[in-house]
Amino acid sequence: MRLRHALFACLLMLPPSLKAQSGTSATIQAEVTRIYPNLEALYLDLHRHPELSGKEVKTAAKIAEQLKQAGYDVTTGVGGTGVVGVLRNGQGPTLLLRTELDALPVQEKTGLPYASLETGVMHACGHDLHMTALTGAAALLNRLKDRWHGTLVLVAQPAEETVGGARAMIADGLFTRFPKPDFAPALHDIGNVPAGKIAWSEGYAFANVDSVDITIYGKGGHGARPNTTVDPIVIAARTILALQTIISREKDPMEPGVITVGSIHAGTKHNIISDEAKLQLTVRSYAPEVRKQLLAGIVRVVKAEAAAGLSPKEPSITFSEGQDALYNDPPFTRRLVAALNKGLGPDNVVPGRAEMGAEDFGEFGKAAGIPSVMLRLGAVEPGRFKAAQTSGEVLPSPHSPLFAPDRERSIRTGVEALVLATLGVLGTP
Repeated sequence: MRLRHALFACLLMLPPSLKAQSGTSATIQAEVTRIYPNLEALYLDLHRHPELSGKEVKTAAKIAEQLKQAGYDVTTGVGGTGVVGVLRNGQGPTLLLRTELDALPVQEKTGLPYASLETGVMHACGHDLHMTALTGAAALLNRLKDRWHGTLVLVAQPAEETVGGARAMIADGLFTRFPKPDFAPALHDIGNVPAGKIAWSEGYAFANVDSVDITIYGKGGHGARPNTTVDPIVIAARTILALQTIISREKDPMEPGVITVGSIHAGTKHNIISDEAKLQLTVRSYAPEVRKQLLAGIVRVVKAEAAAGLSPKEPSITFSEGQDALYNDPPFTRRLVAALNKGLGPDNVVPGRAEMGAEDFGEFGKAAGIPSVMLRLGAVEPGRFKAAQTSGEVLPSPHSPLFAPDRERSIRTGVEALVLATLGVLGTP
């Protein structure tokens, strides 16, 4: 009895903000538990029935229905199959929360009882997890309207994997037909952080990305008489090696940058020298000036090697699928981290690392001229993560046919993190 009185006395001595935060966190956790069976059912359904970029018709309908049931004003068909849900709750800032709808052209190999039923299509990037977390947060935030003021704009975006969906929604009037946001946080799962934790980073978080298609021209002929030909495969081989010197000898070594030749196609038979060779490259960077340097260097090297190899005509070089780097606004990052620390506990909010992958979420912040932050949602079962740390095992990452998030911990943490982030911006004292 004395212990109970002592604890109660300590609680009374807590600052009002901490008592409120403690009560809010407990309420959020209880609400997540209450709705978790529905969230799990949604997740399993989404995982079993993935749809590719630009074809997310059924997926979009499911998310639209979830947002309608949660009390949001819902609009479909934005930028293709995009969905927008709006919830107004008095005066205050406007916050944009975003999820993706699309899956990948990957044949699932997890062996899970709820594995994808679609041949060659899988939610290998965890977008099913993101959708589930967003709809859960949507429901909770409507029930917690007494704890925040402002406007929520929830965006379910198509075609993230082909880095076109965000721009399509913006072009279709996302920031003119709907309330323009003041802030934009988002979550993306990650395969090297334990479930139950959120990782964060300031500054550049994802890279500039450019795809490059190159055709090197030669003069075909018999493999036994190479002197009568111009061999584009040899020119391509020299080109591939020379491209790497742009990274190792031209770029500032303190600036991140990657040039990867992902494919090379040439020739049809052992003894035939082809008349052309095709290369496909992916180029990654952070700083705009490095991006410009790498792309210009590729053009220069490809043309020079073709000329050195006596190519009969100048090579074809085309650029596509360009995506700007995603930048986590430092002050907004720190604000979100503070809110998550209070709600999840500092041990569950950990520093993360930037990476060279692509993500078009940054398009929303850039187009609206607002701070945006992408947080990383741990998705690995903690026991397996610990064992892998000891053994050195490389765990399956997003885009792997073996990627399988620890679904309950990840869903719960995802919902809690989105709610806490929202209250950290829109919450009332």
